[in-house]
Amino acid sequence: MTPLPGLRRFHTLIAAALALALLAATGAAQTPAPPPAPEDDPDLDINFAQPDFTVIALPTTLRVPKSKSAFRVTHRFARPLGAGDFGSLLEDFFGFDAGAQIGLEYRFGLLRGTQVGIHRTSDRTIQFFTEHSLRRQGAAAPVGLAVVAAVDGTDNFRDEYSPSLGLVLSREIADRAALYAQPIWVNNVNIRPGDARDDYAVLLGLAARLRVRPSVYLVVEGAPRVAGYDGGADHVSFGIEKRSGGHSFQINFSNGFGTTMAQIARGGTASDDWYIGFNISRKFF
Repeated sequence: MTPLPGLRRFHTLIAAALALALLAATGAAQTPAPPPAPEDDPDLDINFAQPDFTVIALPTTLRVPKSKSAFRVTHRFARPLGAGDFGSLLEDFFGFDAGAQIGLEYRFGLLRGTQVGIHRTSDRTIQFFTEHSLRRQGAAAPVGLAVVAAVDGTDNFRDEYSPSLGLVLSREIADRAALYAQPIWVNNVNIRPGDARDDYAVLLGLAARLRVRPSVYLVVEGAPRVAGYDGGADHVSFGIEKRSGGHSFQINFSNGFGTTMAQIARGGTASDDWYIGFNISRKFF
């Protein structure tokens, strides 16, 4: 007996529906699961209170994101601003015509919260350094805390090795300011031939950064020595900086040329001279 035309159409629809269901089930089984969304890294966010990894020469608690990096140039002109009269200072363009001590620095985010780097100055001092963030400021922590360690070596790291170890404490005030305390121990500070005075120094770094405009900051820092070697003036520096995206440009005034831990521990010049300089930094993230 021949099936009715309507029954044949019904069988055809049922077969087509079963085929589509089977195809959909097979395709769903073969479609791979979407990859997990990348984990949000707060270290990539702009920190308006701490836009850079140093204040002027002293460290902050700003973290380098994992596998990211940053580069910095330090420049300290050698002409004392107080040498001669104002006319001679103007002729030397406020010291910019003089020689300078230049530093080049590269730092890298080795692990989450851990950064390493190298800093070389034009007097052929090389400093290797690392910083590890112990905690970030938050509801359960009123201050940020990091441990820093470094070693300087003169003559392209072939002489006069000076290890250092310390802490960096930071207190951010909303997105307007950051205050710092940096107790740091530095060994082999006294490298003057025949000088038998203390060969270590304990610094109590104190620093602040104040955001006075959306991208303009005032900065100041000092590193009085509270124990050990006391040759030279205690490091003091102040300046103004401008942030633009991943760049920071800073004009500063210091009583010395030091940008590594051992150089800072040795102090500024013996007189009350001040020197103009600048820092330029670039984040690669």
